[in-house]
Amino acid sequence: MKRLTQYAQGGGCACKIPAADLESLLGNARMPFPRDPEAELVVGLESGDDAAVVRTQDGSVLISTADFFTPVVDDPYDWGRIAAANALSDVYAMGGRPMVALNLLCWPPDLLPYDLAAEVLRGGAEVAAQAGCHLAGGHSVVDAEPKYGLAVTGVADPGRLLRNDAGRPGLPLSLTKPLGLGVLNNRHKNTGEVFPHAVETMTRLNADASRQAVAAGIRCATDVTGFGLLGHLHKLARASGVTAVLHASAVPLLEGAAQAVKEGFVPGGSRRNLDWVAPHLDPGDVPEETLLLLADAQTSGGLLVAGEIPGAPVVGELVEHIGHTVVIRP
Repeated sequence: MKRLTQYAQGGGCACKIPAADLESLLGNARMPFPRDPEAELVVGLESGDDAAVVRTQDGSVLISTADFFTPVVDDPYDWGRIAAANALSDVYAMGGRPMVALNLLCWPPDLLPYDLAAEVLRGGAEVAAQAGCHLAGGHSVVDAEPKYGLAVTGVADPGRLLRNDAGRPGLPLSLTKPLGLGVLNNRHKNTGEVFPHAVETMTRLNADASRQAVAAGIRCATDVTGFGLLGHLHKLARASGVTAVLHASAVPLLEGAAQAVKEGFVPGGSRRNLDWVAPHLDPGDVPEETLLLLADAQTSGGLLVAGEIPGAPVVGELVEHIGHTVVIRP
């Protein structure tokens, strides 16, 4: 059997351009604004939110995002499901509902047969169908490395958007999925061990959590993916002008994740995440192994919500800015 993870340098969201490099790249790009736009840009690059949001001339609000990555698991069907769930998550993280998606596929036909690519597409289509989202075509190219994901368009109530810049002091922080996906996926890539509970977590849609947050009147959220909990929490706190206090012992972990860190299965992306956040972080007395899990690069992780929703543990709270964007307590 072809092991898909052996055909990629990185895996899943851990293959992202490092956060510090990406912010520098975008800062230097000097992208122009349209002179006569057809729609009003409500959420753009300013706060590094999960998706772009525009309001059209008739008042409708559209959410647009794209996400694709290299294989995170060896099973092509599961990879397709995970990649689709991850791409759809950006819409849910904005409080929206996905309407239509397009496949994004890069494939090395000289290395991997097209029947494996068909399984990837089948997995993506099944998750899109589960989400009630049309999957209507897309784009494919021959590439030296396999990659798959979706470009997704969704809709939202303009007065009930979830944004990463809407955090306020006094709000609790809730997390809807456990951490540890990066280290378990890295262990899978290096050993071939399969972790069904990690696959189940990555393929689970954030639809219910998003609906619950919107129904509860919550206005601040983001999803936890390639920059890890610490990275996305830093971005949320920075955009909102507050400090996030995170209680490390309250953060849920996947079974086997702590052991994987102890045995050295830490992706390079997770270490880069910690290095990026470190200047803005008060780690207290929390050990490095715990910090690495908190910075672990997640693929199709949960929502981080400034508020409380059913079934999601409270892992911290937002307070007035006190010098760091993130403060960790045991």
